[in-house]
Amino acid sequence: MQQKKHSQLFSFEFYPPKTEEGAASLQAVYEKLSARNPDFFSVTFGAGGSTRDKTFDTVVEIQSKGFSAAPHLSCVASTKANIRNILNSYRENGINKIVALRGDMPSGMMSAGEFRFANELVEFIRAETGDHFHINVAAYPEVHPQAVNANEDFKNFKRKVDAGANAAITQYFYNAEAYFYFVDNCQKHGIDIPIFPGIMPIIQYTQLFRFSEMCGADIPRWMRKRLESYGDDRQAIQAFGLELVTDLCQRLLDFGAPGLHFYTMNQSAPTLAILENLKLTD
Repeated sequence: MQQKKHSQLFSFEFYPPKTEEGAASLQAVYEKLSARNPDFFSVTFGAGGSTRDKTFDTVVEIQSKGFSAAPHLSCVASTKANIRNILNSYRENGINKIVALRGDMPSGMMSAGEFRFANELVEFIRAETGDHFHINVAAYPEVHPQAVNANEDFKNFKRKVDAGANAAITQYFYNAEAYFYFVDNCQKHGIDIPIFPGIMPIIQYTQLFRFSEMCGADIPRWMRKRLESYGDDRQAIQAFGLELVTDLCQRLLDFGAPGLHFYTMNQSAPTLAILENLKLTD
């Protein structure tokens, strides 16, 4: 069953730079990507809000350049007063999109704070700000790595939708069938919000393997073996990755995915190469 048709939208994710040089580099990246007329640029938020100020500064900077920015906001180890202040600051700066997440507990902290799950954050945002924010939430076609089981993980996702989420962005994956099955399951349960596939360009195998281990994204055995066979040949890895991810994106769009959300790793070239292959750079 194909997903309900929506206008295809594209978005690009960054992490907040730590230095002035990083900030200047990121500005060049999002200005290049802006030629694709993205729906928004999102900016990540560290565990327990550890990059809160840098996330805020980056989002406001992007917004000031005339682009739509969507900050990540995680609620674990936080308070309602703290989240309320953040929401008010974003509203004052013209931000009307947000990516609402539970987030990871900072190392050494024992208390989850006043929020335990992302659906509670979504409910709080709606109670505090009404419909001001377009709220994106996370989805896990291959199941959240901390979930008890797939069924409970899906129930958690539905709670976020029922709380008022407008759209979902998935964890990256390389198995299109996982996304297809997830969307079918959503339709069976009356969930019809847009579910944007998260796309991770393949730049370096060791980095990809490390990220995938942390977030629970599956690298199929055949793909892993192929990448390993290239050794340190970065050019061959990137060429293979470009072909593989382009094919994945084309399958997803043909299926009816509402668009694509790219995890850019603060680089423009790998994402633009995929869009060029898809004939989506005009």
